[in-house]
Amino acid sequence: MTEFKYYDEANPPEASKPPLSGSMERLGFVSNLHAVMADSPELLEVYQVVGELFQQSSFDKDELTVIWQTINVEHNCTYCVPGHAAVAKMIKVDDEITNALRDETSLPTERLEALRSFTLKMLRGHGNVANADVETFLAAGFAKQQIFEVILGRAHKMMSNYTNHIANTPIDPMAVPLAWTKASDAELAA
Repeated sequence: MTEFKYYDEANPPEASKPPLSGSMERLGFVSNLHAVMADSPELLEVYQVVGELFQQSSFDKDELTVIWQTINVEHNCTYCVPGHAAVAKMIKVDDEITNALRDETSLPTERLEALRSFTLKMLRGHGNVANADVETFLAAGFAKQQIFEVILGRAHKMMSNYTNHIANTPIDPMAVPLAWTKASDAELAA
C-alpha cells in the first residue's frame, strides 16, 4: 500500500503553513485529514474554505450533519463518519440523529428524512435528479437555494472522502470511541 506523509505545524510545505495554523486555532490540533491534505496546499485550502462556506449556508446544525453524514456513509468513509459524529456531539446534535445516520435507519423527522433522501439522490445520480425529486424536496419545506447548498456540501465531502480512501487516513484520537463500520459491511463480516 502506498504510504502518505502526515504533516504537522513544524514540517509542512510552506504554502500549507497558514491552513494548518488555522486548523490548530479552530480545532486545537491538526487533524489527520488536514495533515495528509497538507501535501497539496491547494486542496487543503480549498477544503477548508468550502467547509466554512457550507457551515455558513442556510442549513442548521442538524441539517448540516444530515448532509455530511449521508455522504460519508454512502461513501463508506471510516474516517469521516466517526469524525463528524464527534463534531455532532460538539455542536449538540441529538444522538438520535447521529445514530440514525450511522446505522442508516429512519431519522426522527420527515424533514430530515427528505433532506437525506434528496442528498442521496443528488449523490447517486451525480447531480441528475428528477424534477419530482426536486419538488418533493421543496415540498418538505426547503428552498431552491438549498438545492445548491446540498451541492456545496457534496463538494466539501468529496474532497475529504476521496482523500481518506486514497490515504487510508487513521481516525483522530478524539473520534476513536466513535469508530464505525457500514451496517452492510458488518453484516457481511458476521
